[in-house]
Parts: sequence; structure tokens; C-alpha cells
Amino acid sequence: MTPTVRELRREEFRDAEHLWIQYRGQKADPGHERIFGVFEDGVLASTARCTRHPDGFEMDCVFTPEVHRGKGYARLTVEALLAACGGAPIYIHSTLPLISFYSSLGFTRIAERQMPQTIRERFLFCFGEMEGCNAIPMVRN
Repeated sequence: MTPTVRELRREEFRDAEHLWIQYRGQKADPGHERIFGVFEDGVLASTARCTRHPDGFEMDCVFTPEVHRGKGYARLTVEALLAACGGAPIYIHSTLPLISFYSSLGFTRIAERQMPQTIRERFLFCFGEMEGCNAIPMVRN
């Protein structure tokens, strides 16, 4: 069966939260977020979230559970998000192993100070050393 790629409806945000139990227990905020997903046989199999901050857009929660990996679902999900939200720069905190994946989608590394303040503040616990926290600031213009 061909997977379906689309933006989640507000009532489906709970499905994303259920999936995110395996990914740092993230919660969804319908007032500031758009979530995109790949559905396999009607089951949410991958997500990517775009959050509107006061000073910029951030993509995170790019997550595909182990059982659905290796099918290109993360790429499909991110491409859907970028098609819908990519009119403005989108910032991410990439993990070191995923830099090449995000680079292939048009993201480039930037200095931490180049991130909008409210997005950068989410990683204050790194004390200005994001790489030491396995987080690399990137942007897609």
C-alpha cells in the first residue's frame, strides 16, 4: 500500500503525541504548530513539526519509530512540511549523525548566535556549546 503524506488535523495531534512517547515525550500545541505525517495503512508512521515562535520558525519532532524506518518516511514528512511552511527560514537543531540528511534537504549549518533568540533559548542548558549537547544549529532559507 502506498503511504499517505499530509498535514495532521487538530484532532490527530493526540496521535502525534502518542507516537512521541518514544521521542522525548513531546506535546503538541495546535495554536502555534503544524504537524505533518506519513500514514501507513491508516497508522501514523512518521512526523515532523513546524512551530511558530515570536521571532522565527523551527522544525523538530522529525521522528519515525523503528518499525517504520528505512522506507524514506522521514524525508517524505520533512518535504511535506517544507512545501507548506518553507516560505520563511526554518531553523533546526540537528543531531550530529543527521547533518548530512538535513543538508540534503537544503539546510546549512549556522553559528548558534544566528538562531532567533526564542529558538536558541530552548537549548540554554548547553551553555553556548550546542555541539557538546549533540545539537547543531541549521537553517533552510
